[in-house]
Amino acid sequence: MSWFQKAKDTPSAMLLLAQLAGVLLYPFMESTRAGRALFSVFGIIVLALAVLAVRRTPSFTWVSILLATPALVLLVAQLFSSATWLSAWSAAFEAPLYFYAAIALIRYMFADQIVTTDELWAIGATFTLVAWGFAYVYVVVQALSPGSFIAAVDADETRTWVELLYLSFTTLSSTGLSDVVPIKPFARSVVMIEQVVGLLYVAMVVARVVGLTFARISAGSIGVKRGTGDEK
Repeated sequence: MSWFQKAKDTPSAMLLLAQLAGVLLYPFMESTRAGRALFSVFGIIVLALAVLAVRRTPSFTWVSILLATPALVLLVAQLFSSATWLSAWSAAFEAPLYFYAAIALIRYMFADQIVTTDELWAIGATFTLVAWGFAYVYVVVQALSPGSFIAAVDADETRTWVELLYLSFTTLSSTGLSDVVPIKPFARSVVMIEQVVGLLYVAMVVARVVGLTFARISAGSIGVKRGTGDEK
């Protein structure tokens, strides 16, 4: 089976694996010009996988394409230019795309009472999409208000993408292990919103699992009763 066919059949799995691969690869992409170009290429790949994942959901694919197009143009521009403002603008378009894709995957998971393999992958992909989305929001916040985030090391420096993504993951998962701290009021407000989103997502997933469990138990009980009645 080709990689394209795998991506088509299990887009949520491919999206999740690509983003987790990015977590490991991003630190090696930030220090050189070639690495930053590779970062843009990788961003284009993830954009395509996000749109492909939305196609399997009840949400509108054209909305994801509409959101992805300007981000794609800006990512391509970053291949040929080192202008820092391009990153902030592309982040401004990528964030809503990832949030829309996350909402689409949640609708996909809650659409019926049958859990497919791709829906199981969608649980993880939704989490990473939200984490990426807020990280891009932090990029925009930092561009609009420099110094919004500080770190234990190099407190006066602009936070890198990896640092902001790390902040997003630790905030969304409620682990609280990040050494990157929001210090300006609006930055703190955005972080608080992400904390609430993280808690709500976990609650929704737990409710979904419990609901499906009780539905299966009820279906099994009805089946047993019907079987008993047939024997009489």
